[in-house]
Amino acid sequence: METVRTILTHQYPYPHEHSRHAVMAVLIGSLFFISTDNMHTLIHKLDNNVKWWSMYGLLLGFFYFFSSPFLGKTIQPSYSNFSRWYVAWLLVAALYHLPSFQSMGVDIRMNLSLFLTLFMASVLTLVAFHITFLGLWYLGLAARFAGNRPEILTILQNSVNYGLQVLSIACCVFYSHCGNRAPLRSSSFGRQLSSSLLFEQFALAGWNKGWPQIHEVKEQICTRWLGPVGSASDYPVFSKWVVYGELVCHDACIGPSDTISPVYSLWATFIGLYIANYVVERSTGWALTHPQPSHSAQHQKTTTNPEFLDMVPWYSGTSADLFKTAFDLLVSVTLFLGRFDMRTMQAAMTWSQQHGRQDGFLYTHFSKRKELWFDFMADTGDGGNSTYSVARLLAQPYLHVSNELDVKKLPRGNLLLVGGDLAYPNPSPFSYERRLFKPFEYALQPPSFYEPEHISVKKPELPPGGHSLPEYEGPQCFAIPGNHDWFDGLETFIRYICHKSWLGGWLLPQEKSYFALQLPHGWWVFGLDQALHGDIDIFQFKYFSKLAQEKVGKDDTVVIITHEPTWLLDWYWGSSTGRNVTQLIKYHLYGRCRLRMAGDLHFYLRHSAVPSSGTTPHVQHLIVNGSGGAFLHPTHIFTNFRQYGESSYQNMATYPPVEDSQKMALGNILKFRKKNWRFDVIGGFIYFILVFSMFPQCNLDRILQDDTVAGHLQQFLNSLGHALIDMLEHSYISIAGLLVLLALAVSFVPPKVSRRKRALIGLLHVSAHLSAAMVLMLLLELGIETCVRHRLLGTAGYHTLYEWYSSKENEQFPDPTGLRVRIEAWTLGLYPACIKYLMSAFDVPEVMAVTRSEICKGGLEVMPRGYKLAYYSSIFLYYWVFSTPVVSLVFGSYLYTCINWLNLHFDEAFSSLRIANYKSFTRCHITSVGNLEVYTLAVDRVPKEWTLDPNWEAENLVSQQDPSYKRTFPSQWVPHSSFRDKSCNVRVIDYFVIEKCGRKIS
Repeated sequence: METVRTILTHQYPYPHEHSRHAVMAVLIGSLFFISTDNMHTLIHKLDNNVKWWSMYGLLLGFFYFFSSPFLGKTIQPSYSNFSRWYVAWLLVAALYHLPSFQSMGVDIRMNLSLFLTLFMASVLTLVAFHITFLGLWYLGLAARFAGNRPEILTILQNSVNYGLQVLSIACCVFYSHCGNRAPLRSSSFGRQLSSSLLFEQFALAGWNKGWPQIHEVKEQICTRWLGPVGSASDYPVFSKWVVYGELVCHDACIGPSDTISPVYSLWATFIGLYIANYVVERSTGWALTHPQPSHSAQHQKTTTNPEFLDMVPWYSGTSADLFKTAFDLLVSVTLFLGRFDMRTMQAAMTWSQQHGRQDGFLYTHFSKRKELWFDFMADTGDGGNSTYSVARLLAQPYLHVSNELDVKKLPRGNLLLVGGDLAYPNPSPFSYERRLFKPFEYALQPPSFYEPEHISVKKPELPPGGHSLPEYEGPQCFAIPGNHDWFDGLETFIRYICHKSWLGGWLLPQEKSYFALQLPHGWWVFGLDQALHGDIDIFQFKYFSKLAQEKVGKDDTVVIITHEPTWLLDWYWGSSTGRNVTQLIKYHLYGRCRLRMAGDLHFYLRHSAVPSSGTTPHVQHLIVNGSGGAFLHPTHIFTNFRQYGESSYQNMATYPPVEDSQKMALGNILKFRKKNWRFDVIGGFIYFILVFSMFPQCNLDRILQDDTVAGHLQQFLNSLGHALIDMLEHSYISIAGLLVLLALAVSFVPPKVSRRKRALIGLLHVSAHLSAAMVLMLLLELGIETCVRHRLLGTAGYHTLYEWYSSKENEQFPDPTGLRVRIEAWTLGLYPACIKYLMSAFDVPEVMAVTRSEICKGGLEVMPRGYKLAYYSSIFLYYWVFSTPVVSLVFGSYLYTCINWLNLHFDEAFSSLRIANYKSFTRCHITSVGNLEVYTLAVDRVPKEWTLDPNWEAENLVSQQDPSYKRTFPSQWVPHSSFRDKSCNVRVIDYFVIEKCGRKIS
């Protein structure tokens, strides 16, 4: 009963699946009848001219590639639905003008006109009904006790999206195959009387002996199942409110013939059922069938889906987050970089507030332990699946991992170090809460007393019963900010990390953006804050140098974590950054820095110093591991790194492998638009601006009159050249767009190469786009010109479809009682005007062709502004569909060429792919003898589907008051059954040991 109440509630997330299935059933039925009736006509009469086949192929190809990203799951279903209907509109409007459908004997123009008429009539009828009902509701005459005012816009939106479409399509299918006449008036029923030649041949062969012919089945369906309800004399009250069938007599019959139109009967029946059902529901059963959801129902809704966010769409032209990111970066670079530095403020406040207490930077509570496990991860908070996958592995009490020799049992880290970039794309409260805190809370729940709005005034805020930080047994977390965390001047990082006490089940004792941790057996961790310029400030340098001099012993060992791997980035860019960090390591630690770890680059890479008798390396091991949840970066760009400072280094581990990285770059050609469909808004608009001044192309005789393929191609290329010269000589908008695009393309090329090469690469890039845009422009113009020459387009005015339908309407839907005239008078002409302009708006090719012909005759200058607007708007609707797949293909090919051939755009070429797989983190173990074991654990494939863990659910009921870190199953979600291994096949991809007081590398 509770399930029924949940389904009936008005808050139930009903996805309109039944209406979608009804739409599919109607369409499949329509295609079945068309194929059985007209297959022989299609085979024998289809025009086999190459130009029509080519036009069909181009239309269907471009429309398919435009809609292909939306065939499966997408980021934004509303945009996906819009694109599907947009494509269906433009495709049908184009196809019904082409001759092949006419050759099939399918009267698509009549069906299309009838669909638009029925659809608009249904909408107007429902609007009038709901306004009337709402007026009765305000007067208290309808459903007043229910307490819910009818939401007209919501009801109409749901009805228009599915119900009215199904009804209109069903009426059109009935009209196409059963006609608009009474079954008693004709021995053979329907507009389509012949059966399929294919069915007839199979019938003669005897395969369906005993079965009726297909036309007999259709006749039974039309006469018995969907026959008209009767004549107007059977309903004298409504005799003046009906539409009659085709065989109604005007003056030629002896005696009256008042058969109601079966199409009207079908339409009126369903509209009447809708109105009756709505009135009964709102008047008698609304409050009963829409109860308030219970608390358990709401809880069930929140625990049946993890509600993870997708990977950040970096190439989105419509994302407000990305515009905010760009704005925050601009403000941070101009204001915070060198003018106002939060690190300076932290140092000043600490100096004024110390008074003998701890300074908020140094933490020594781990130093007395016999051994310690700690984890390092970086660059998390992007896609929910990838972030949660890593957080879930970090939260497990033990991980059974395999390496080349055996299987090891690694306990959870007592300490978690996060190396920056906690959330993408910008450090907003939304991104921190949904992309960082939510996945970590799913992985390891915070204490029961935790409140997300709570601000920690005094740290550490231990759980009840906790006496001191050294005695706390649960995992703890310390984090340094990355460049993305600095986009707002570190405000959100301070608020969520330094002023909160819990990241999921990890305690946050941290008070400042940088810190020092004293660990067992003389090990230290320095967490440095490099801000936006890749280096520490003078106050931070002074603090750590003093700490190295006064507290770090001569035989102690320091692990330094930074956000940016300056050793790798300086090699790639040919620059020199992080000089203060280098000075700190070289002149103040004196070889005591044995390990340096960083994120920022989203892969795993370890380089170890090559033993040399001449020099001693300042850092033995360099680790880059930014695979905590963000998109993947390529590894093959950095394979030639060998030198850092005065020491040589050797590549010891790379993940993912170089060969896999190179293959994944190919996805920019094949998958760029599927991954970055929001780029359509930018790409299609840019292409249209480039060719805006070239429309229309009126002189295309030289292309169409040639008889050979080579001649067509040569004249096509000549026309492209003439169009380009015309643009350079006379255009203003296209030239301006081209120059702006060229400037953007040159500035987009990384400054790694010389200015001359940047200009050359940018010029080639823009030339490819301009060539593609012009080819598409000329193909569209050729298609329009071909249809105009064959009198398929541009034969009449803008209202061709409506005028044709009006001429057929009196013949096939007679109105002897003058119903249409009365409706037109009562609506002040609104009813026919709406249908008239709806048909004109639908028939975009006709509007395009008529206006184009007028422009070619009289010139663009003499045309009124409204005609120009109508022409360019109709051109843009089609050109946008044609150009968006091409601009993505060209841009994706550019990225692939740069990343694999020129070693450029390593960030841009892989952020476009948004690869969530290949995630890793580093787990370190300070043993009881003081050695440091370093394991790097990775998962090759991240789950995309999750299910509620029944073990977690059972344990949560029994041990609800126990802290989550003491549970055997601390994580709420486990991979779907497609993943056999609940740990996602985690494995060791790198392992080495740093001995306590030696210089050996093992």
